[in-house]
Amino acid sequence: MFICVDFDGTVVDHRYPDIGAPAPGAAEALKEWVSHGAKIILFTMRSGDELQEAAAYMGRIGVDLYGINRNPDQDRWTQSPKAYGQIYVDDAAFGCPKVQPAGFARPCVDWGEVGPAVTALLKNKGR
Repeated sequence: MFICVDFDGTVVDHRYPDIGAPAPGAAEALKEWVSHGAKIILFTMRSGDELQEAAAYMGRIGVDLYGINRNPDQDRWTQSPKAYGQIYVDDAAFGCPKVQPAGFARPCVDWGEVGPAVTALLKNKGR
């Protein structure tokens, strides 16, 4: 399963161009998804040095990225710049559950809800 994950406001507090504090539960959920076979695609508006810093951050927290702003698998069937995924996790997505951790600039993804929901999907795929 391909999962496209935003960065600012999703994996970290929204402090662009800086990297904010970690969103509670994000790293743990993402690593669990990878352990269940998910392929994580960093899908963010960041570019240039800021994009490289975000990708490096993901590596530092132990999340192996399958792609950055693109899904390498789709190259064989489309030239579209939109990264293909089955799930998109983004604080700006309609209906995305959010929380407001103390000290955060604005609400971020509620990984306490999103993490277990996606993990359940990954565990039940193919059934």
